[in-house]
Amino acid sequence: MTTRTDFAKYLTRFLSEYLPHQRNVSKNTIASYRDSFVQFINYMKDINGIPVERLLLKHLTRDNVINYLQWLHNTKKNTSATCNYRLAAIRSFCSYLQYIVIDNMVEWQSILSIKAKKTEISPPNYLSMEGIKLLLAQPDTTSWKGRRHLALLSLMYDTGARVQEIADLTVDCVRIDTTPYTIRLTGKGRKTRIVPLAEAQVDILRSYMEENNLNDPNMMKKPLFFNGRHEKLTREGITYILKIYADMANKQQPEIIPKKISCHSIRHSKAMHLLQAGVNLV
Repeated sequence: MTTRTDFAKYLTRFLSEYLPHQRNVSKNTIASYRDSFVQFINYMKDINGIPVERLLLKHLTRDNVINYLQWLHNTKKNTSATCNYRLAAIRSFCSYLQYIVIDNMVEWQSILSIKAKKTEISPPNYLSMEGIKLLLAQPDTTSWKGRRHLALLSLMYDTGARVQEIADLTVDCVRIDTTPYTIRLTGKGRKTRIVPLAEAQVDILRSYMEENNLNDPNMMKKPLFFNGRHEKLTREGITYILKIYADMANKQQPEIIPKKISCHSIRHSKAMHLLQAGVNLV
């Protein structure tokens, strides 16, 4: 019978109990942290010769963490930003441990003092108003899929929502039967906020919902945007949809549509346009 190590015990509690229930961390962040520890476990096995079944908390040292980060950067060719994210996962774990395994507090605090790598500041990636209009002109609104994609992309821009916030929308988040027209978004830390909707967006959304019978009271908990199997769209699915139309728009006018556009670019574009219009975002 295999005995669970102290590393396995506390890492399991950290990922499955502490982060989701005490810190209210999102599923995406937990998944990223989990992947960071998979990388660390592989490093300890492949480079230090310590298999996971023998990996203990005593092996989680400042030197091992620093060497792990150097391995990620030099051998695995991870960017500084990725290395910093891997470090953030370990630091969060050590922050948890210093209140649980206090006998080793000096080591945990030593790891917490490891500084992140300096990263290059990328230039702002956002679209002009002309760029947004061109992007939203790409979906073929004579088809069901095109109308769905227009509703999705226009809502992303109008609300300035994160991609996961759009993916998590259900029908009951939408309030367009009476004014003021709003939508309820659930963001990081499961915090909700109410966002107003523009008249033009309401028209697009209302048509989309009517066409897909989403006004039925029995549909209130169904995903607002779904795939062919009526499952909610994933982050990757939404990113793929955006890429289709961004590539189309780039071929038409590359001077206003960059080759690479992310869902965050749409969110950033909305914020920039509000600032340019004199709206105080604070």
